[in-house]
Amino acid sequence: MTQKIQDSTVPTETNSETRLSAAALSEHVTQLFSQRMPFNQLLGLEINQLSHDKVEIRLPWHNKLMGNPIHKILHGGVTAAILDTVGGLMAILYAIKDYESISIAEFQKALPNVGTIDMRVDYLRPGKGTEFIATAEVIRKGKKVAVCRMELHNEKGVHIAFGTATYMIG
Repeated sequence: MTQKIQDSTVPTETNSETRLSAAALSEHVTQLFSQRMPFNQLLGLEINQLSHDKVEIRLPWHNKLMGNPIHKILHGGVTAAILDTVGGLMAILYAIKDYESISIAEFQKALPNVGTIDMRVDYLRPGKGTEFIATAEVIRKGKKVAVCRMELHNEKGVHIAFGTATYMIG
């Protein structure tokens, strides 16, 4: 999954030369993931940036996410997608915290392509629940690559899956 950060993601009140704090840029990128990525909207992902090193994505259950109609469990592809999304967003937000102030244009130049290099998902239990919560943390970040660990739990705290992924961030 490679996501090019385009000028079209700039909010109407902010042009690409406006300088943003790391917090404002983090909010901008979180909104990009939430409101401008059709696949995330299709799945119904609810993205919350809690801090520069904490992101949470919630996914309410609906039948279109079902992978097994007999047992009514979450499709494994949906599990992988939510883990990849939370990991990718966390990698970007972790990179952003290094900037004191940066314009959208400078950010696009510094991180022109963001994408998943490799991801492993371990499915621990069937995805049963009414809501699924994904979180991520950065294990290591270099200048061009970040490694994240992601977890998926249901609303009762049952650990459904975890993943480890490497992301291109520069």
